[in-house]
Amino acid sequence: MQSWFRRAAVALLIIGLVVSLPVQAASAALPAADGARLFENHCAGCHLNGGNIIRRRKTLRLAALERQGVASEQAIAAIAAAGVGQMGGYGDVLGDDGVVAVARWVWEQAQAGWPRS
Repeated sequence: MQSWFRRAAVALLIIGLVVSLPVQAASAALPAADGARLFENHCAGCHLNGGNIIRRRKTLRLAALERQGVASEQAIAAIAAAGVGQMGGYGDVLGDDGVVAVARWVWEQAQAGWPRS
């Protein structure tokens, strides 16, 4: 029962964060290279190549994002900004434009199957 409740609470948190994101965030002007750089500097330590060294099933691969109900740029941005579960938020570090740039880059990588560079 607790596991179901925890998943429902996390899902509601993510939905609330996605709904509260500013509409103009989707049109942020940071180039994709900035998203890649910010990801490398702040996210790759745990999410190298879209994986997850802490929670094996909480990867950034498309199937995992779909399974968790966060398969969109907006949902990824909400998690990057505020965090979820064991992951803390990076909104203060990345700023609004940085959160959007990272989310956009992560979403592109997930859709492309996280190709190795």
